Amino acid sequence: MNILYFLIGCSVLVALVFLGAFFWALKTGQHDDVYTPSVRMLFDDEVINAEAVESSKNPQTAKSDTNHISD
Repeated sequence: MNILYFLIGCSVLVALVFLGAFFWALKTGQHDDVYTPSVRMLFDDEVINAEAVESSKNPQTAKSDTNHISD
């Protein structure tokens, strides 16, 4: 029965530590940014240069090599 009191005390202590960490995060402004998370996925796009776009629009046609075919 004594171990039960010890475990309850430990769990209350751990809960107070997490509650303190939560209030510390609120006090230091960890949760103040409400705009950026909604548009964060738009920032991950890479800039594509115009040269790469032009080369992808006009792919070179592959020449078929028919020299290896004999009659």
